[in-house]
Amino acid sequence: MNYLYFLYIEFLKKHNIPQLFGDITYYVIPFCIIAVALLLVVIALVLVERKLLGFFTQRKGPNRVGWWGLLQTIADALKLLCKENITPDKADRILFNLAPILVFVPMFAAVGIIPYSSEFTFVNTSTNVILYLILAAFPVLSVFLAGWASNNKYALFGAARSIAQVLSYELPITFVILSVVVLASSMNMTGITLAQTSCWFIFPCILGFLIMFVSILAELNRCPFDLPEAESELICGYNTEYSGMRFAIFYLSEYAMMFANAMFISILFLGGYLSPFGKYMFSSSFLIYFEQAFWLFAKAAVLVFVMIWIRATLPRLASFDLLKFSWAVLLPLSILNFFIAVIIRWAGGLC
Repeated sequence: MNYLYFLYIEFLKKHNIPQLFGDITYYVIPFCIIAVALLLVVIALVLVERKLLGFFTQRKGPNRVGWWGLLQTIADALKLLCKENITPDKADRILFNLAPILVFVPMFAAVGIIPYSSEFTFVNTSTNVILYLILAAFPVLSVFLAGWASNNKYALFGAARSIAQVLSYELPITFVILSVVVLASSMNMTGITLAQTSCWFIFPCILGFLIMFVSILAELNRCPFDLPEAESELICGYNTEYSGMRFAIFYLSEYAMMFANAMFISILFLGGYLSPFGKYMFSSSFLIYFEQAFWLFAKAAVLVFVMIWIRATLPRLASFDLLKFSWAVLLPLSILNFFIAVIIRWAGGLC
């Protein structure tokens, strides 16, 4: 990113534009581009999931608005925007309105930490893996606030289930991330990506990859771990009392975090923005950045497809089985995976 910044500042100097303007626009413009791109990705992701679920269950899926139903998600979003935002009489109005904001802001911050290419990332600190882990777990606070402030028993039950899930599955995720940090000798996402130049970490740590993928499903409340939103038991879970735009924010942030976590897993185990063929198709350094972003998105898209496939295949787990699976199975396996990573690092690595 320093190279791009240098080129941008030199361009402004040639046209007698103040450097302060360049410093501001250099971060604001890409952030706006990523925000719009993320919104488009989420809208497309909702449509793709509904189409795939229809295909898996031998239905057509959305097919009314637009050709082949391509505008159905946009129509649903506009419908929610036109709906009235209703606040229950006995709800805590401040916390009730604050919860959607708290689930939306960390999601955008987490997306800004991810390195999309070798020269483009908003926050490239030495410990941005830990920072991402904190931001990714932060939305559970908004879920708890939504359930508590709604003054609804179903919403409170859903929030309590979500807290229990995050507490149970955060430990396996932490041990898996520590394993990757040991292998890469870095807590920086770019450093972890570059450490996989010769060999992706999924090969020596396939166990860690599977644990991470399952735990991310639980943190995202995706099937078969969607107990906080169990429609057959809790109506709509923690967001039962939400409507209109506030409900849309919860809905869209879930898909945004799903794609962001898929990119995070790609960085940890699938080489991130590195090409799977070792070489890039373009020779221009500027075009290589776009190709690197393409490979990151492509790997994340494959993981998202598997998440949707799992939703269409597996039934919902019971609450006790879900927690038991984490503490009795995933946690011991994640500790074992950590020691395997230590042994691999001590032996000089497999790659």
